[in-house]
Amino acid sequence: MSVAMTTVRRALVAFTMAALTACAWLAPLDAPAMQQVDAGLKRALVSFATARLLNAVISVAQGTEASVQPFGVGVTFAPGQILDPVNDLVEQFSHLMLAASVAFGIQKALISIGSYWPVSFALSAAALGWWWCYMRQPQVPSWLSRLLVILLMLRFAVPVVTLGSDLLWQKFLSADYAASQQLIDSTAGQTGKLNPAVAATPDNRGMVDTLKDWLAKNGDVTKHVENLKRAAEQATEHIIRLIVIFVLQTLVIPLLLLWALYAFVRLVFERPRQARATASA
Repeated sequence: MSVAMTTVRRALVAFTMAALTACAWLAPLDAPAMQQVDAGLKRALVSFATARLLNAVISVAQGTEASVQPFGVGVTFAPGQILDPVNDLVEQFSHLMLAASVAFGIQKALISIGSYWPVSFALSAAALGWWWCYMRQPQVPSWLSRLLVILLMLRFAVPVVTLGSDLLWQKFLSADYAASQQLIDSTAGQTGKLNPAVAATPDNRGMVDTLKDWLAKNGDVTKHVENLKRAAEQATEHIIRLIVIFVLQTLVIPLLLLWALYAFVRLVFERPRQARATASA
């Protein structure tokens, strides 16, 4: 390797270490990452509240019973039970939104832990030691490279992954989220208005009047429940979309970005050690 190339590489390594040390203390990524985590947490809590509201109004409809006595014969039925499958999906959705809220809270905690000054101090010391060994020795000790990789991941992984996830969210997921959340909000309000109210049948009515009331009342209840069922089922597709969106944002995308970042950091800080060891041999 020429002297010029060696000088350029050493200058690049020195600049990289100085930049990492400065970023560890100045924390240029922490505040934007916190803002994005707060925004994601707010979205998850809004979806959780909507899911609980939808679950509540569907549960009311499920408990609605029509009880009448045409010709003196008691008849009781619960048409709202046809909403069971939809309500089960809404309950699972609410549990997932709670888990997503917890995931965003964990991200905030990890960003705070990574920005704690002992972590920045340890990273600065490890970076300085790695740079000194790189400049003075044929190869950097493997334990020092591993320590530097661990500290870099501890300090920068969560902010970088959070900002990367938000970029992908804004590019591919935000429009679907807004449309699906708006439809579920409207469904929750519509469902609350559609809940059937069944009045008691007076006992002092004649047979003909009783039969008319029974037919009118049960037809009305059935119509309300059918409208309620259609409104709830319209939200099923969008609930599934929101489940996919939050699973991608809080689990799949962060794990993929974390793996890619770890592989990149290892490549950058272990490959020079291996290359120099091969050259010296």
